[in-house]
Amino acid sequence: MLYEGLDGSVRCGLCPHRCTIADGGRGLCGVRENRGGTLYSLVYGKPVAAHADPIEKKPLFHFMPGTRAYSISTVGCNLSCEHCQNHEISQSPREGRNVLGGEKTAEEVVSDAAGSGCASIAYTYTEPTVYMEYAVEIAEKAVAEGLKNVFVSNGYMTAEAREAIIPYLHADNIDLKSFSDRFYRELCGGSLEPVLETLKAMVKAGVWVEVTTLIIPGQNDGADELRQIADFISGELGGFVPWHVSRFHPDYKMIGTPPTGVDILERAVAIGRDSGLKYVYAGNLPHGDYENTYCPGCGELVVERVGFNVVSNKLGEGICPSCKAELEGVWK
Repeated sequence: MLYEGLDGSVRCGLCPHRCTIADGGRGLCGVRENRGGTLYSLVYGKPVAAHADPIEKKPLFHFMPGTRAYSISTVGCNLSCEHCQNHEISQSPREGRNVLGGEKTAEEVVSDAAGSGCASIAYTYTEPTVYMEYAVEIAEKAVAEGLKNVFVSNGYMTAEAREAIIPYLHADNIDLKSFSDRFYRELCGGSLEPVLETLKAMVKAGVWVEVTTLIIPGQNDGADELRQIADFISGELGGFVPWHVSRFHPDYKMIGTPPTGVDILERAVAIGRDSGLKYVYAGNLPHGDYENTYCPGCGELVVERVGFNVVSNKLGEGICPSCKAELEGVWK
C-alpha cells in the first residue's frame, strides 16, 4: 500500500519518513523492501505476538472497560526510541535484519479473537503503521464480525495511512512522547508535528482517542513541557480526552536513567487537571488511586481498577448513578 515508483527506486507513503528505497533495500522500519520496483511488506500475515489482554492494558480506560482485546503485533517500528520497552521486537529488523513471526491469515486472527471472547482486536506492542496492509485487512473482517478495532500507536503516520485505517478504527491510544521536536529527533528518530496532526485527525474523524505520555526524568518531565502537552490536549483535542501519564522504568539504551519519581507523576496529574482535562490517569505507580475513574460532575468513584482489572463499574451506559452526568467514552 501507499508507495510510488521512481525509476527503480520506490518512495513509501505510510509514514512521514517517506523513505526512498533503492532496489533491494528496505525502509527505516526494516520491514518494507523494494524488489524490482515493487514495495513488499515483509511482515504481512506474520504476527510475532497474539494474546488476549484486558483493554485497560492498552491503556484504554474509557473504551469498553472490563472487556478483552485480542492483541497482535508484527516486528518493526518506524521510530527508534532509546527507551523502548518492546525493543526486542520493534527494533530487531533494523538492528539485525531479522523478520520474525509466525503465519496467521486475517481470517484466522478474527476467528481467534471471536473464539477467545474478545470484544476487540488491538494492533499494539510495536507500531501498527508498519504492518498497515495486514491491519487493514484484519480490521475490515473484524467489523464484519461485530468486533471493534483499536490501535496503540506512536501516531507517526501520513494522512494517506490514516485514511486507510480510519473507516475501520474505533479507538486509538496515541503516544505523545514529548512536546519537543528535539526530543523526537534525538531520542526517537522522528518529529513532533506529524503526531499532533494524527491526534487531531483521529478526534475529528470520531475515533475514540486517549493519549499516553511516558515521563522520563531529565527529558520531558519539566512542568512547562507537561503543561504544553496538557494544554494541547485540552485546547486542540478536547478536555474529555483522557491523558495517561506513565512512570518510566530503565530499559534499552536508557538503562542508566532512573525511574520517574512519584512526585513528578503526581505533579503531571495536577497540571493536567489544572489545564481543564477531566480525566487524568497515572500508570505504573505502586500505590494510590490514579487509575480509577471519577465523575467530573460530583466526584463519585464510578470505575474502580486494580492493575489492569476492573473491580467495579457503576457507569452502565456512561451515566453517573449519583448526579446523572454523562461521562465521555464508549462504554459498551
